[in-house]
Parts: sequence; structure tokens; C-alpha cells
Amino acid sequence: MAFDSTSTYVATEALKQAVNAAVTLERPLLVKGEPGTGKTLLAEELASSLNTRLITWHIKSTTKAAQGLYEYDAVSRLRDSQLGVEGVENVANYIKPGKLWEAFTADERVVLLIDEIDKADIEFPNDLLQELDRMEFHVFETGETISARHRPIIVITSNNEKELPDAFLRRCFFHYIEFPDRQTMAAIVDVHFPDIAPKLVGEALEVFFELRQAPGLKKRPSTSELVDWLKLLMSDELAREALYHRDPVKAIPPLAGALVKNEQDTQLLERLAFMMRRQGNQRR
Repeated sequence: MAFDSTSTYVATEALKQAVNAAVTLERPLLVKGEPGTGKTLLAEELASSLNTRLITWHIKSTTKAAQGLYEYDAVSRLRDSQLGVEGVENVANYIKPGKLWEAFTADERVVLLIDEIDKADIEFPNDLLQELDRMEFHVFETGETISARHRPIIVITSNNEKELPDAFLRRCFFHYIEFPDRQTMAAIVDVHFPDIAPKLVGEALEVFFELRQAPGLKKRPSTSELVDWLKLLMSDELAREALYHRDPVKAIPPLAGALVKNEQDTQLLERLAFMMRRQGNQRR
């Protein structure tokens, strides 16, 4: 297997090597990077390129590792026993398989995405070490062992909200997705909008990277937000013209709500624009 860019996803050489190395080593691929750099999309494109199924486990702050294996609904079983429901004596009827169970028992090799692992409790990654190492786990209530029929390709994403345990990191192949440079970003735009006007791409990228470099910005615009902004600009002729003829000292671009996501950054950009205008007036 050799992962490559697809018609809908631009992968750098470093990312291709990371994916292929993780698959060769049969280790989970731990992917970090700014939000919006395509970490989750990577797993989707990997599954698509392999023509296999993607199983996604979205992690929340309340998620426990055991939920990825299975959940036993003791409350429902107790209620059914009181009501005399048929089949209550079979505990397997009250076992709900988790995402790891689903991946382990699949008829083909699947891609398992454990999305935003850093949202969970600090012990969450360590609680999965044995299952990810051995590719099996024990179901206490039924006494059975669930073993992987085919070792899944595991992609784990993190937004770096908290540090992950060393023991967990040792078992992963790590890759940090660098924010795309201008050339790579142009290629990404071309994938999403193959018929877009080159002039619009040039002007939009100029403004986009200027915004990202603004000092003190709380949230820098991401790749996905650039794509949204371009989609709006393509459908709004007035906004497009405003972009083409924009005043260089105006820090707020047209339809800025697609790029700037909080009032602090909006106020910061307005202050920067005011300072630039003031400096320009003083030179006259």
C-alpha cells in the first residue's frame, strides 16, 4: 500500500511518508496540527484510497476508553427482568459493541479514526494501550475474547489541547501537519475549485496570509475557512470587486465573518487598520 494525494486531497511528501510508515510498522498514526489542516479528512481519504470502510470514534471530554470496546446495559436488563421480557437471561443481548469491537470484527481491513483524543481524560490513551498492542480484548460479562480479524489502520488526531502520555506516544508513529505554504494552499484551492479565476485566488491568498501574520490574533484563519471564504467570494460579485479594489490599509476584508471568528480579533484588526491609516496621514 502506498498512500498518495487524491483528486480531493493534497498530501505533502512528509505526510505520505508518515502514512506509509505507520502502515508498514502496524502502529497507530498520531496526527497533530492546527484545527482545519485536514487531520480528520486524512482518515476519510485514506479509507477512500484503499476502497475500504472508515469507522470513526469521535472523542468527547466525557468519553471513556471502555466505551470503545463495549458497553453493558445493566439497567435495561434489570428492567426487562422485572417485566418478564424474553431473552433477559442472555447477557449478550445487553452488550453494545464499541468502535474498536466494530473495527476488530470487520470482514475486511478498515480504517479506524480516533478523532481528537486530547479532549478526553489524561488516562484515556493509557487505558487503550493493551487493546491497541494486542489487537484483542476480553468481554467480562460473556467471557469471550474479541480479536482483530484484520489489523485496522488506526489514525488518531489531536489538537494539542493536552499532552499525551509517553507510554502512548512510544506506540504511535507521529506526524505534525505543518500549515500549508502558499504554493500548497493554491493546490488545495485548485482541488476544491478547479474552475476558479486565478486573479481571485491570488488576491484571496494575499489577504489570507496577511491575516494569519497579524500580530496578536487569537484565532488564525484555517484552510477550511479559506475554502468557505472563496466559495462566498465566487458567488458574490460585489464582494469580489471589493476584494480586487480594497484599500491596503483596511484590515477587514469583505465577508470577513468566514475568516475572523471572534470579536477580539475583529477589534484587533480594526485597531491595526486605524494605526496604519494614522501612520499614512503623518507621512503626508
